[in-house]
Amino acid sequence: MRNRTLGKTGFSVSDIGCGLWGMSGWSGSDDAASLRALQLAADLGCNFFDTAWAYGEGKSDAFLGKTLAANPDKRLCSASKIPPKNRKWPARPTYDYNDVFPADHVFAHADLIRRALGVDTIDLLQFHVWDDTWTDRKEFRDTVEKLKRDKIVHAFGLSLNRWQPTNGIQAIRTGLVDAVQVIYNLFDQNPEDELFPACQELNIGVIARVPLDEGSLGGKMTRDTTFPDGDWRKGYFNPANLGATLDRVDRLREDLPPGITLPELAIRFILSHPVVSTIIVGMRKEEHVRGNLALSDAGSLDAALLAKMRKHRWERSPAPWSD
Repeated sequence: MRNRTLGKTGFSVSDIGCGLWGMSGWSGSDDAASLRALQLAADLGCNFFDTAWAYGEGKSDAFLGKTLAANPDKRLCSASKIPPKNRKWPARPTYDYNDVFPADHVFAHADLIRRALGVDTIDLLQFHVWDDTWTDRKEFRDTVEKLKRDKIVHAFGLSLNRWQPTNGIQAIRTGLVDAVQVIYNLFDQNPEDELFPACQELNIGVIARVPLDEGSLGGKMTRDTTFPDGDWRKGYFNPANLGATLDRVDRLREDLPPGITLPELAIRFILSHPVVSTIIVGMRKEEHVRGNLALSDAGSLDAALLAKMRKHRWERSPAPWSD
């Protein structure tokens, strides 16, 4: 495993991390298998784990807590997220900040997360949604400063809305934000335009999420793929989006070099960008852990292949089914 620095936090984190959403928010997960996968990831050198209270109302946080407790000799970095009080994803400028992240809500959930993780101080606590119209709210500054002053968190971050990578740049310029989590993958290359240069300028850690486009870049989805009720992907991969996505996957396969799988291409594309601190990949099974973490040593794509990948950029706008 190779490590990178998570911006001004100073944390040395594995360039491939583990995302825990699928362990409690998707169908087909198995709790015992999830815990085995987390332990294997830690054994193989992965030290960045990203969860959220909304992932099973603390279930994934508790999984991570068990892994932290089982590995006292390893420096594992824990990242979690405060859910919006109004339980609406994404954030919208019509929402008032105090309806989404009032101080009592933030501190109550921070305590819940600390107990689930079994820690006094959370390494990285993030707001699970964000809208830059809230940037100048005094309540926002007061909350973040208290989180840090009281050592509830080491660092604070934002999880940016899907397909809105610039909706957070104002906030990171306040000096309050240490890291941002953003969708960045072969299709969603927009963060390169404005967000990444701002993060580089301000030494903000960048956590790339959804590296496999919710599974389409995993190489196993077909036009007959369906998801059960209660699985978020059922709405996301609705008939219109599934077909449009797989059309693009088919075109991407035409540029797939011999000996490289589609998920390997997707992960190594992200590793090729020096501003990215870590990539969070869903790894619910031990074989996924071994395969994904091995890509850290494979490193970046060569310049010619990267240039080919640029033409697969997909300009997308938020839709009712996308969040």
